[in-house]
Amino acid sequence: MIEMIWAMDENWLIGKDNVLPWHYPKDLQYFKSKTKDAAVLMGDMTYQSLKSYYKTKPLPFRKIYVANILPADYPDAIWVKDLFHFLKETNEDIMVIGGKTIYQLCLPYAKRLYITFVLRTHEGNVYFPRFNLSDYQLINKTIDEGLIFTVYERIST
Repeated sequence: MIEMIWAMDENWLIGKDNVLPWHYPKDLQYFKSKTKDAAVLMGDMTYQSLKSYYKTKPLPFRKIYVANILPADYPDAIWVKDLFHFLKETNEDIMVIGGKTIYQLCLPYAKRLYITFVLRTHEGNVYFPRFNLSDYQLINKTIDEGLIFTVYERIST
């Protein structure tokens, strides 16, 4: 199953110059709880951003896929050259963790969305691509200190 996870503010902002535009410990804990020991898929810029945080420590995922149209060598990850082929052919449970372009390309394949709504606006320059949330059904919602943690599942047609 393809799942996606992200946090966005009231204006659908998700990033600022390839980093998070906020620091909410509860959101980071939530992200870690959903992605720890998971197979994750991300773009090259997200990979480079995470590596800058973790520096010499390994990323905390069971398996890492990095989608990049350019040939790249990732010592701790698997390069995905053809994202659409990968999404159509994988039998593995994959959690998509960013960035914007990867989210946009993966959204049609996603069966479950973990969205953290940040209940205020922030400054940044990267926004989640607009989509119709009514294609999904809310299955879980928790409100905690200015954050709404939600889980949506795609409505089968």
